[in-house]
Formats: sequence, structure tokens, C-alpha cells
Amino acid sequence: MPSGKEIRTKIKSVENTRKITKAMEMVAASKMRKAQERMRAARPYGEKIRRVAGNLSHALTDYRHPFMSRREVRNIGLIVITSDKGLCGGLNSNILRLVLNRMKEWDASGHKLKATCIGSKGFGFMQRAGVNVVSHVEALGDTPRLEKLIGPVKVLLDSFAAGELDAVYIASTRFINTMKQEPVLEQLLPLAGEEVGSGHSKWDYIYEPDAKVVIDDLLVRYVEALIYQAVAENMASEQSARMVAMKSASDNAKNVIGELNLVYNKARQAAITKELSEIVGGAAAV
Repeated sequence: MPSGKEIRTKIKSVENTRKITKAMEMVAASKMRKAQERMRAARPYGEKIRRVAGNLSHALTDYRHPFMSRREVRNIGLIVITSDKGLCGGLNSNILRLVLNRMKEWDASGHKLKATCIGSKGFGFMQRAGVNVVSHVEALGDTPRLEKLIGPVKVLLDSFAAGELDAVYIASTRFINTMKQEPVLEQLLPLAGEEVGSGHSKWDYIYEPDAKVVIDDLLVRYVEALIYQAVAENMASEQSARMVAMKSASDNAKNVIGELNLVYNKARQAAITKELSEIVGGAAAV
């Protein structure tokens, strides 16, 4: 049995750890509320422009934007969105496991992959996996900034427009509620109306000033909205997962402290009993 001093040192260490995890839980709870408000505010715009862009893919027009062109898939672009920091449970491992499984399928089919990473966790994972990372961005902070996101993503978009890529996917974590976050991997390009629920009906639009100007600008906004929404959802999921993980760590530390106190009391009682036995034995010998 360890000595009383060793047990007291361990109790003190666990108490210090619990103070840290409790503070991190409170910080994450505060950031989580702001991140959820930001995410929910962006959802209606993202969903609406996604539906309009999907309808546009079935519109009756002579002009076809490169983002709408379908071709045989040989080269794939992948946008991976993760967090910059850890201590958020299985958030990053879940999305990276999904990405890894899909990468194995692409590799077995002979597809070549280029990746853009948003967040340091995904960037490190892709480097270790030997993937060709053409661009990345880190240190986004607590608020997503579109001007920091669109630059790295534009590398893949330009490659798709130039015909160097045949499809672009985006992998991120979708916020369901505080206790549940769902990893998703969906196709970003080429744009297909049936994938966003617009069906196969033909849509007829009147363009002002002309179809090219309107469609070019709309599809840029479509991509920006989806990227921003995915990052906002990932940030809300990150803070929720971190709050839950830190609360679990604090509760576990409390249980460990209780168990160590019990061990300390037993060790202390055993030491007292031993001293009394020695005193009684000495008195009997005299």
C-alpha cells in the first residue's frame, strides 16, 4: 500500500486537473452558445441558396457553368474540415475515420485525390496518410471568416473548372444537438439538382442582365455559403463535444478523488493501528 504522503500528492494532482477541466467546460459552454447562434443564423440562407442552385442545374438555358458539367470521375478533390484543437471527444476521429474509409474506396477504384484541409487536425492526418494536400488553413479562431476560407478552397474550385478534377467532396461534422454530432461527406461539385431535392423538373428563369453573369455570381455564392455553413456547423459541434468531454473528465476526476480519499483513510487507519499495537506490545514487554 502506498504511503499517506504519496496518496496526498496524487489527490492534489487530480484536484488540480479537475479545476482545469471544470474551467474548460465552462469556457466551452459559453463558446458553444455563440457558435450555435451563428450556425442557426446561417442555416436558412445556406439551405435556400442550395435549393436555388439545385433548381438552376435543371434550368432551360444555353449557358452551362463549369460547376454543372458532369464527366467521368478519375480525379477527386476533397475538402476536410476539422478543429485546430483537441480535447473534444471523438469529433475529429469520427470524421477522419469516415474520410479514411472513403479514401480506401477511391484508391481501390484507381481515383487520384487532392485535398484541402481546414483545421490543423485534418491537415496533420492527411500528411501522415500521404495525401496530396494542395492548400490548407489553420487558426480560424472562434468565428469563421469567409475571406480566410475561400482562398484555400478556390484552389480546388479552379482545378475543377479547368477540368483537372472531376468531382469535389466536402467532409465535415453536422451539428444535431448538444449531445450528438454527425460526420458527413457530401458532393459539392458537380452541382446536381436531385442531390439537393429539386427533382428532375425543368425550371425556366428570366435573367437580367444575362444568364452568364447571374449564374456565375450565384454559383460562387452557393459554394461560399456551403463552405461557411460547414465550418460554422463544425465549430458548434466542436464546442459542444468539448463541453461534454470536459464535464465527463471533471466527473471522473471527482470519482477518482473520492476513491483516493478512501485509500488514504485506510492507510492512515492502518498506520494508527500499527502504532497502537507497538505501544501495547512495548507496555506488555515492560
